Amino acid sequence: MFRTTLIATTAALGFAGTAALAEQHTGDMGTIVETAQGAEDFSTLVSAVEAAGLAETLSGEGPYTVFAPTNEAFEALPEGALDDLLMEENSDQLESVLTYHVVPSAAMAADLSDGQELETVNGEMLTVSIDGDTVMIGDATVVQPDVEASNGVIHGIDTVLMPSGDM
Repeated sequence: MFRTTLIATTAALGFAGTAALAEQHTGDMGTIVETAQGAEDFSTLVSAVEAAGLAETLSGEGPYTVFAPTNEAFEALPEGALDDLLMEENSDQLESVLTYHVVPSAAMAADLSDGQELETVNGEMLTVSIDGDTVMIGDATVVQPDVEASNGVIHGIDTVLMPSGDM
């Protein structure tokens, strides 16, 4: 029921076509990076992943779960914060922020449970909260669940999550 509700909500929000972007001409799904590149909502994330040198890693075997901030999430950061993160001298901080959004296993929305803690690639924990049809990862709401990729899954979120000590 929970998964069905999330999928219906996703379709109602007009995101159903995003999963189709993962399909390549051969019918195979693309990697997380290829899937994100094909979705307008993740263009800022893709730029940040490339700037941090993480594109090759997230194109690797995986599996990964990426809680992917949408472009609107990046736009909601304080003025100049994204520009600062993208500066070459801040690459370690950018990598820390981005790897805080990645879990080294594949977790579909139906696999998540209220109160669950997920260890991220940067070693910090994210807490899952579920209230009815609303799924939150830390302070972010999942707005686009279960975008499948060949090496994992993407869940679009409405907030850029910040690990302790960053920003």
